[in-house]
This record gives sequence, C-alpha cells and structure tokens, in this order.
Amino acid sequence: MNIMDFNMKKLAADAGTFLSRAVQFTEEKLGQAEKTELDAHLENLLSKAECTKQWTEKIMKQTEVLLQPNPNARIEEFFYEKLDRKAPSRMNNPELLGQYMIDAGNEFGPGTAYGNALIKCGETQKQIGTADRELIQTSAINFLTPLRNFIEGDYKTITKERKLLQNKRLDLDAAKTRLKKAKVAEARAAQLNTSQPEENNIMIWAEEVTKSEQEVRITQSEFDRQAEITRLLLEGISSTHAHHLRCLNDFVEAQMTYYAQCYKYMLDLQKQLGSFPSTFLSNNNQSSSAPVQSVSTPSVLASASASLPSVSNSVVTSGISELKSSSGSRKARVLYDYDAANSSELSLLADEVITVYSIPGMDSDWLMGERGNQKGKVPITYLELLN
Repeated sequence: MNIMDFNMKKLAADAGTFLSRAVQFTEEKLGQAEKTELDAHLENLLSKAECTKQWTEKIMKQTEVLLQPNPNARIEEFFYEKLDRKAPSRMNNPELLGQYMIDAGNEFGPGTAYGNALIKCGETQKQIGTADRELIQTSAINFLTPLRNFIEGDYKTITKERKLLQNKRLDLDAAKTRLKKAKVAEARAAQLNTSQPEENNIMIWAEEVTKSEQEVRITQSEFDRQAEITRLLLEGISSTHAHHLRCLNDFVEAQMTYYAQCYKYMLDLQKQLGSFPSTFLSNNNQSSSAPVQSVSTPSVLASASASLPSVSNSVVTSGISELKSSSGSRKARVLYDYDAANSSELSLLADEVITVYSIPGMDSDWLMGERGNQKGKVPITYLELLN
C-alpha cells in the first residue's frame, strides 16, 4: 500500500512538472512569458554540433551511394546489419562483367582473337572487382564506421543532454514566473491591508514568495549544472572534427590506392591487347589501314602511377612516431585553421610554423605546440612536420 501511494505521488508530481513545462513553453511561444537565454558560447557550440550532425549524415549517405550504387543492395546490407548477420557473398558489377566476358571468350574460342581478348578483359575486370571490394571494406572500417558512431553514439548523447537542458530551463523560467506572480499578489494584498483577513493574506503571500524564491534557487542550480554538462559534451565536437579529418585522409588514401590499381590493371590490359595484329583489331569490314590506335600513355604518367600507392602519409606518420618516442621537438607547419576548444588547447592559423613535441601519457592524436609564450595541445592531423 505504501509503495502504491509513493508511485501515485510520484506520478502526480511528474504530471505536474510536465504540465508546468507545457504551460511555460506555450506562454513563451505566445510572448506572454520571459525566457532565459543561453550564453553565446553555448549557443555557438549547439549550432556547431547541429551543423556537424547534418553534414556528417549527408556525407555518410552519399559515400554509401558512391561505394554501392545499387539501392536494393544497400537496403539488403542494412537489414543484415540490423539483424547482426553476414550478408551473402555476391559478385559485384566488375566481377559479373568479367565472368560474362570470360564465358563468352570460352564460347567463341580462346584460340580466336576476339575470344582471347574477351578472356583477358574479363580477367582484368575481375581484378578491378577485387580492388573494388577492398576499397569498400577499407572505407567502411576507416571512414563510414567512425561517422556512423558519431551519429548513433556521441550525437545521441548530446541530444539527450540538450533535451534535459531544455527541461531544466523551462523549470527555471516557470519558477521565476511563479515568483513574479507571488510578489505581485503580495504587493496587492499589502495595498488592501484594511482588515484582519487581509493581514492573513499578506502572510500567506509572503510564505508563497519565500517558497518561490527557494524554488528559483534550486532550479537555477540544476540549470547551471546541466548547462555545464552540455557544454563539456559540445566542446568535444572539435576533437570529433580532428578525428574525422584523420578518417578522411584514410578514405582518400584508400581511393588513391584503388584508382592506382585500376590504372595499372588497365595499362597491362592495353599492352596485351596492343600485341594483337592490326587486322584483328579492325572492326567488321573496315580497312586494316585504319587500325584502332592505342591510347597514348606518357611515360611520366606511367611512372607516376607506379609510385601512387607509396604516396601516402607514411612519411608523416613515421616522423610523428619518432617525435613521440623521443624527448626532442620539431618545427611543424599548420595546414588548417583550428579554434581551441578549451584552455588546454592552442588555436592555430594556417601556414604558420610552430614548435611541437610530445609528453608522456598524451593521446596519440595530439602533440604539445608552442608559439612564443603560448603553448597547448594541437591535433596531429592539422600539422605537417618540417625537416
């Protein structure tokens, strides 16, 4: 019976709080009640978080479209992911085209020029299909997953705390409104102090004012505490940007490797097809005097393609690793502007040169930076180490 009474009282209190918030929210919309405004810094952080969420969703969805153009396949992969089951393995488009070409070449005869060319093209298409799978897998792990984790994890937490902040703000403003009304009623009762009943009214309203003032102090304290919690979460958006920048670099490197592989495969295929006699390359009854010309490929481009996979951030990564393992310092050029999220970080301007070094126990994504008498943490992804 006592538990039931407690639950009923709690239910009534929750209903009263909800009704009070609803009334306060409605009166604010109608311009009949004052609203406590958040400080400018917190408003900017909220705007930055919302902007980050919107663009992260757009980039993530369009990347999925880029990696898997088939919408039915994307839907199937989504359902298998939600069911925590592995999607059945199927050929992708290059692999399927390659298989068709190989089957057709075998049907026409591997000894014929056309059949042999089809088989070679099919094998190359299958190689491209394998490279495509590697690109999708690498991009999903290093780029899409961190973006999805932010949307489904960090931002959901921010949204929850932001909603709590809104409720605490409504509670505070509702308490202020009740205090204001109680003071007005107390003043009105004092003006009508002509008999004993009015003196009782003054005491009643004085007690109501005292009670309302206490409520304002409590709600103000709860609002300030929730505002601080929300602010600390929102300040982590800068670290999220730094992390996503590193993931973007990984995505670009994966694409670079993929396109370099595809170029190499097609260059080898072109050389193989170019070895056929020109009479086999002529189309239908066209004269052999107009053979199909091979695509000109400058040697510079070929040599550049061969070196593409090695053009990565391995040099930068090794330099940073050496810096972290040593106790020395290095000069570094700033690649992008960076606004410090708190007093422990150092704001940066693009193209300026600062001194950086590592200290024991520091996060792997950060270094200590110095500019004159100023120093603070700086994200590694914003720096280029100088020799």
